[in-house]
Amino acid sequence: MPFRKRVRREAGATLVEVLVSVLILSFGMLALSGMMAFAVQMPKLSGYRATAANIASSHVEKIRANPQAFRDGEYSTATSYDGTFNEIAAQPCYFPNCSAALLALMDDAATKRAARVELPAGGVLTSCESNPCTEHSMGNIWVMWQEPDARSVIDSGTSDNCPPSVISGNRRPRCLYVRFKP
Repeated sequence: MPFRKRVRREAGATLVEVLVSVLILSFGMLALSGMMAFAVQMPKLSGYRATAANIASSHVEKIRANPQAFRDGEYSTATSYDGTFNEIAAQPCYFPNCSAALLALMDDAATKRAARVELPAGGVLTSCESNPCTEHSMGNIWVMWQEPDARSVIDSGTSDNCPPSVISGNRRPRCLYVRFKP
């Protein structure tokens, strides 16, 4: 028998196969990068919401310590949310000249200052549900802030219960709404 040389073909990937697999891999990496951007942003956004809840809780406790001023409308002042980072002035109240109304102004200013300092462009709005406000009336607090532009991740225009006075323009604020019994 004559000696025959067997020809073996090398088995492997062609250049086209390699390019297709790289393309598929790049689409997967692109999806992962979008998910990573979302994962990095969410803890910060939930931190804003937790801060807003703490500010609202603190303000409710201040109102409960001074219920007559709430019934008199001293806490129902204009909103401090204007979408800016401008400082809010303090309203000091010193004993013995500190009445319930002056204490309410001091509490309201302190809460609005805390919102402005701890939240981006933060603000607060407090109101009584009925007019006139009675001891059986419910109160409303909105804590508002401007989150970084996250249009691709979260639609800030549909998910929050904001007061009508701040819903205008292209950038709507994030709002935390708390209903309470003084």
